[in-house]
Amino acid sequence: MGRFQGKRVLITGGTSGMGLAGALRIVAEGGHVAITGLNDKRLERARSLLPATSLILKSDAASETDINALGKAIGDWGSLDGLWLNAGSAEVGCPESVTADSFNRLMNANVRGPMLQLAALAKSLNSGASVLVTSSSSVYEGAAMTSLYAATKGAVIAMVKSWASALAERGIRANTLVPGPIETNFRHFMPEESRQQFEDFVINQVPLGRAGTPEEAAAVALFLLSDDASYVTGSQYAVDGGLVHY
Repeated sequence: MGRFQGKRVLITGGTSGMGLAGALRIVAEGGHVAITGLNDKRLERARSLLPATSLILKSDAASETDINALGKAIGDWGSLDGLWLNAGSAEVGCPESVTADSFNRLMNANVRGPMLQLAALAKSLNSGASVLVTSSSSVYEGAAMTSLYAATKGAVIAMVKSWASALAERGIRANTLVPGPIETNFRHFMPEESRQQFEDFVINQVPLGRAGTPEEAAAVALFLLSDDASYVTGSQYAVDGGLVHY
């Protein structure tokens, strides 16, 4: 029997990368998963990899309509023992390039989205459940081109600390995952011509000298989602090869 035997876990942004790696491992450890995504091809691929009992939904973290629909779908599917809010969006640019539209776009996806998702899903969380939200090492890197993205991911860390206090009376834990350079989705939001140069620059600062794998990030996420981390709440766990120190 695995750590997730008979448990139900929802992973938003679960159709690729560490989200999908986490879903596959939860299933392998006896659990049931619900995942969300936006890309049709990734949704279909995930459908082919996960058991037929899995709930696979097209859902946009920036859409209030989709968030409300997700809350209803999970209510019908079953109560949750784990909730990993992993979906998000990213853009880069110098500070003077930030516009009201780009600000709203990233804040809606990365801050407003998980805030409203938790509000919609809180009633579906079992006592003793675990909530995990994905942040980013960008919060601590101080990169010149990521101020807006880093700000949204810094807000995530702040709100999860408050969630940890608010949910504690129900025995529900809340923590933050802080991934650094992870393969498959590492800086995928950057233009192709500049991405390799930027990745090389970051990797050269990683003490372990390489990017992490989705499976390595998912392993830490699943620790936090499982009862193995029953006395861990309000914390942030870096999976970054030693890139940042805080």
